[in-house]
Amino acid sequence: MKEYRFSLSISTDEYLRYYQGQAVAVVVTDSEGRTIRFPANALRAHVNHAGIQGRFRLITDDEHRLQRLERIG
Repeated sequence: MKEYRFSLSISTDEYLRYYQGQAVAVVVTDSEGRTIRFPANALRAHVNHAGIQGRFRLITDDEHRLQRLERIG
């Protein structure tokens, strides 16, 4: 398994683009400078009235398939 940590700050208006399917993937840079792309629908569990803010941990299997996305700290 591989683990990536990163911060996100997505407003509710911006997240609406993901929700409506206008954007299907999220691209972030993790704390070690690696670029990570994952499906936008993985964020649904983390949306609140302010959008999506915070630190996250993304865990993949050895073939880089998303296993889970967790809010941390």
